[in-house]
Amino acid sequence: MKLNYSPESIVKMISSNLQNNTAGTTNESSPTYKCRYCDKLFRKETTLASHLCEQKRRAQQQNETGVQFGYRAYNQFYQSTQSSTRTKSYEDFAASPYYSAFIKYGRYCVAIRAINFTSFTTWLLKNNKKLDYWCKDSLYEQWMLDYLKKESPQDALERAIKEMTEYAEAHPELKNGFNDYFRYANVNRICHHIASGRISPWVIFNCDSGVACLERMDEEQIAMILPYIDPDTWQQKLKDYAEESQWCKDILKAAGL
Repeated sequence: MKLNYSPESIVKMISSNLQNNTAGTTNESSPTYKCRYCDKLFRKETTLASHLCEQKRRAQQQNETGVQFGYRAYNQFYQSTQSSTRTKSYEDFAASPYYSAFIKYGRYCVAIRAINFTSFTTWLLKNNKKLDYWCKDSLYEQWMLDYLKKESPQDALERAIKEMTEYAEAHPELKNGFNDYFRYANVNRICHHIASGRISPWVIFNCDSGVACLERMDEEQIAMILPYIDPDTWQQKLKDYAEESQWCKDILKAAGL
């Protein structure tokens, strides 16, 4: 029997059959899902969903408080060193080689409840402190001792009343709320609040219950808070700023302190 097919046509037929047989299997065996952070390819969408590269992890933790603090510090650093007013995007921050160091700093400030994050960061930059040292307690204390003497009485009162209110809400024995803070709060806790900058000398020296609380403290407790209340410095400061001092007294008296 004679075949009416040329060798060339037979080759084309075989090639066509092979293509038809493999069509529909290519997509199953080839990677079709790509991570938009690292460009890695995956065959299954579920595998992509469970994949966690470093850049994806950084994107997912963007809204954490410590991460946001680190991002803010990064922009302060960038604007200070580059003399630029442009704000870097979070994507810029996540790709920065300084990312981990700033995240560590941001989380440190959250952990110690820094009383003024922006001011502290500005001080570190102004004094050319190395980024690797920003989480040192000694630097924070150095800044805070100076800051407490310079901050506005309004900021000091707002922070103190917030702290006293939170303490009173957690301790029902303070029946009159934060008004009873200096009268009935645990004295060691008050000392901790003073030493951490939560309670300012603007408050302690301008209300009767604050002064009375100091008189109840023992020598060890006084020694603990002495650097933060610095009586000689504050006695002169309250004289020099008599109007501001009287303003504090009026507000604290009206609050029942």
